[in-house]
Amino acid sequence: MTFLNIAFPVASALPVSQIAISAVVASARPLLGLGILATMLIVFKPMLMGMLRAALLVISPKQSREEKTASRNLRNMLTIRRIANDLDRSSPNMAAELRALAARG
Repeated sequence: MTFLNIAFPVASALPVSQIAISAVVASARPLLGLGILATMLIVFKPMLMGMLRAALLVISPKQSREEKTASRNLRNMLTIRRIANDLDRSSPNMAAELRALAARG
């Protein structure tokens, strides 16, 4: 231990404090970056949600009312035909009526 260490204790503590400060800064830097990222996501959330919805509409556009009605009618017609096919052996008259109903749409 030299006389300068006794006279200037800050000078001997400076390297230790620099190591401690650099460790604190090194651990705080990712937290600061994460905080900035979270802030940007919160600020731009409406824009990001709009872009996500637009991308989803490009992938699978919504059907119009007419398209929904047509697909529902097709499903119903196919269901009636399937029921008619099931009833073909046990009740052929009922199956013929169901096929006629399905043919009308």
